Amino acid sequence: MRPQLLKVLKGPGRSFSVRQDIVPHVNTRWHYHNEVELIHFKNGEGTQFIGDNISRFNPGDVVLVGSNLPHYWRFDDAYFDESSKKSADIRVAHFHENFWGEHFLDLPENLSIKTVLEKAKRGIQVTGENSLIVAEILEDLLVAEGPRRIVLLIEALNTIANCNELTLLSSIGFKHDLLESEKDRISAIYEYSMKNFKRKIQLEEISDVASISPNSFCRYFKSRTRKTYSQFLLELRVGHACKLLIENNLSIKQICYESGFNNFTSFHKYFKIITGKSPLIYQKEFTTN
Repeated sequence: MRPQLLKVLKGPGRSFSVRQDIVPHVNTRWHYHNEVELIHFKNGEGTQFIGDNISRFNPGDVVLVGSNLPHYWRFDDAYFDESSKKSADIRVAHFHENFWGEHFLDLPENLSIKTVLEKAKRGIQVTGENSLIVAEILEDLLVAEGPRRIVLLIEALNTIANCNELTLLSSIGFKHDLLESEKDRISAIYEYSMKNFKRKIQLEEISDVASISPNSFCRYFKSRTRKTYSQFLLELRVGHACKLLIENNLSIKQICYESGFNNFTSFHKYFKIITGKSPLIYQKEFTTN
């Protein structure tokens, strides 16, 4: 299943979009868009798909989804039953990262907001008291006019940026922007890894790409990514396997080897460690919903 590009309408006299949805079937398909999405489920529950992450969403949940990250929310069947008393109620904002100008996020005061928008490219679940604050801000945004709209959006992002209870949802392996051509060392490592993760990458080989010694490479990579290079490769491989499972064009055994694993035992083990599910259950949950 491939994600669809969705065009988000801002409305007249608006630099970004804020709306209320009260039906469960709005955008219930695998899609992505250029805009960042901030959503609050005031009422409703079901299954959320963000990148390669599958989890439940419930009333009160607040999620920040970065630009071009495929996602959708599938409400439980009861919400589609006309005889049911269950009803959906959502507040959602869409905005471009640079709608306030190309240099706004480069201001030193906005470093935390710039950082949280970068994290949002994997999807962020906001929990605790901060989710209540963001929910109230989105409520105010529905009726706000003029400059106050921008002020409220900044307040929401600043609240998320200063929250200690954030959960990153999608794995690194599902980040599409890792292949963007950049000049710095870490991007060269990412790009080379994305092109070669289906085979074994020797430490000497990747350290040569980074133009540093093997011992220095291990310290360097962990200091920049907070994980070992081996763990990074596992996430790339599992992330790729998730995409293949979603597309449902290959058998699970074929996906195992296509994703760079040498045997099915290790594939099953690490897939479950990273996603919390076996490959078969992961695929069944996605296709069923």
